[in-house]
Amino acid sequence: MTTLADYPKIAAGKVRELYAVGDDHLLLVASDRISAYDFVLDTPIPDKGRVLTAMSVFWFDQLSDLMPNHLVAYDDPRIPEEVRGRALLVRRLEMLPVEAVVRGYLTGSGYADYRRTGAVCGVQLPEGLTEASKLSSPIFTPATKADLGEHDENVSFEEIAAKIGTKRAEEVREATLTVYRRGAELAAERGILLADTKLEFGLDETGALVLADEVLTPDSSRYWPAKGYEPGRVQPSFDKQYVRDWLTGPESGWDRKSGEKPPSLPEEVVEATRRRYVEAYEKMTGARLEEWG
Repeated sequence: MTTLADYPKIAAGKVRELYAVGDDHLLLVASDRISAYDFVLDTPIPDKGRVLTAMSVFWFDQLSDLMPNHLVAYDDPRIPEEVRGRALLVRRLEMLPVEAVVRGYLTGSGYADYRRTGAVCGVQLPEGLTEASKLSSPIFTPATKADLGEHDENVSFEEIAAKIGTKRAEEVREATLTVYRRGAELAAERGILLADTKLEFGLDETGALVLADEVLTPDSSRYWPAKGYEPGRVQPSFDKQYVRDWLTGPESGWDRKSGEKPPSLPEEVVEATRRRYVEAYEKMTGARLEEWG
């Protein structure tokens, strides 16, 4: 029987680990680890890896008519039993050094940039916008990929074009906006607002652009309940914003500027975070998590 030890580990990120499966495929394994403010926290969130994996499979299927993706299988015999349900067999690609970010609403680092400069990643926006304002149309606001423990840096389209070429950068921008529009449309049908998302792309052996990594998960996207949405305040969300808020609140006792690692999460924060991840999956897909994998 195949075990994880049979495959060479070739990379490990904040949440995922990557193993080589022959020359042409990879095993992408999602853990229950959670990261915030560029730290991997000591406390895992039960079922988080399963949610990220199941959500990605759902979205790869929903987006398959728009563009190719790297998913080969989620129930292949080459996937070891010990990680079944939170691992994907995927095609090996040449990954582009770009975090392809698209924003339909103004929040997070985008809102911070806007308050400083009136623009996000060089995209000028109208005056008078506030926290959670809906943008007149979604904007492409890329970032550079950071090493583990470092922070992704928002950059302009021109900086990305200088890295990967103008034609490829335009292709990535168009693909990112296309994926976001489809995702936002389907989410809206389920009473959910897709505020923003981060995508990754690679190139196959022919040089074609391929959607890769995870897609439209609560780790890579901000999902808000449509009911009660009101610009001008931070929205409740189906993602790890709950953890960020606890860490920067008075109960954690942690100073984000201290450089010290955040404290362990209390049981009630772990359970509330798990509940949000599971709810995001179940509301979005209409399926029950216990039926997955």
